[in-house]
Amino acid sequence: MTDDQWAVIEPLLPAAPSRFLGGRPRVHSRRLLVDTILYVLVTGCAWRLVPHDLVP
Repeated sequence: MTDDQWAVIEPLLPAAPSRFLGGRPRVHSRRLLVDTILYVLVTGCAWRLVPHDLVP
């Protein structure tokens, strides 16, 4: 995803929850998560076949 595309999508995503609300800390960036989801949708591959440089 290009920087221009990310600039359009990022404001549409929910804000990160406060650390006071609980939950696990994020391991991967939101941009990498969106890139992985788009990869699976565009290629039609199974989640287990996603390349290792994307989110498992």
